Amino acid sequence: MIRQEWTVGLMTGTVLDGNIDVALLRSDGETIAEFGPWTLAPYPSDLRPLLVETLAQAADWGFSGAEPEIFAKAEARITEAQSEAVATFLEEVGLPHAEVAAVGFHGQTVLHRAPAAGRTGRTRQLGDGAAMARRLGITVVNDFRSADMAAGGQGAPLAGIYHAALLKRAEAGPETAVLNLGGVANITWVDASGVPHAFDTGPANAPLNDWIGRKGRGSMDRDGRIAASGKVDEDRLARLFDHPYLVAPYPKSLDRNDFTSAMADGLSDEDGAATLTAFTAGAVGKALDRLPARPQRLVLCGGGRHNPVMRREIAERAGVEVLMSEDFGWRGDAVEAECFALLAARTLRALPISFPTTTGVARAQGGGVIHAATAAAKAGSP
Repeated sequence: MIRQEWTVGLMTGTVLDGNIDVALLRSDGETIAEFGPWTLAPYPSDLRPLLVETLAQAADWGFSGAEPEIFAKAEARITEAQSEAVATFLEEVGLPHAEVAAVGFHGQTVLHRAPAAGRTGRTRQLGDGAAMARRLGITVVNDFRSADMAAGGQGAPLAGIYHAALLKRAEAGPETAVLNLGGVANITWVDASGVPHAFDTGPANAPLNDWIGRKGRGSMDRDGRIAASGKVDEDRLARLFDHPYLVAPYPKSLDRNDFTSAMADGLSDEDGAATLTAFTAGAVGKALDRLPARPQRLVLCGGGRHNPVMRREIAERAGVEVLMSEDFGWRGDAVEAECFALLAARTLRALPISFPTTTGVARAQGGGVIHAATAAAKAGSP
């Protein structure tokens, strides 16, 4: 019998909400035995501005030439902050480091370029797994995407195998799919034979949050209040829906900069927020049309599910019943971190983490780089 072990998952998305998602999961890498505690640990106040600048320089770099010098500084700070978040979290929940099999450390995505004809894709996540293992005295798994991309895959989304485990635990069939609303939106649908299908549907929170920030109205459209007071520019929206990504077959993936807040340029603050929200929703509908069978309901996870205007728009424009993660007993803000806890467990067992129907890789592909904790570090851990 395979042992069910505790792993910690970490996630900080491209939406840059200022939080480190930290979650414990007990699993064998295939089934979920127990949801452990979780938390949103705020980044130090100086780190978000550093990440904003890092993302801007990454976009200018575009995988051409030497990496920007800021990457090294940002990587060190990310690793330090997330290591501290794990240590504090384990202390607060009373779990000794020795009882954690591994930490799944996604790192901060700064640039993602999907493969194209005659060109493999590339991706860059900042995070030093070896340094985290030394700090914590716990084995760390990171760099989950590179192997898939080197093998010709999209490198994203990787959540499909975890969403499939959640749906199986909930005894949900092909009538139900999972939609994650982070900086980018991604969907997972499991067919009748149990095969997960997953891809990025389009943008979610990133363009909307950037729009609100550009207008000096805060860091996000909290509760959809700004969009609710605006009007969707339907003519502009129809033109935006002509984007070839939306009708392209999957597997497919996006960088946060593939769809930007510039889509709303020239509109009022309120109309821009309404139009960007509607675009996210309409893109979900077009994504559902790409699946072999259209699900009747979506279970929402990720930060965007808190936006009631986005929920309403998805229901109306995608023509689907919208449910919350919590309706299934899931923790919607913890799902992405839990995913990387499961992926760490799978990597320890040499199980695949990406598949032809999720990233487009030719055959099921392992991923993740294991950084074993040293005996000395283990001895010094709490």
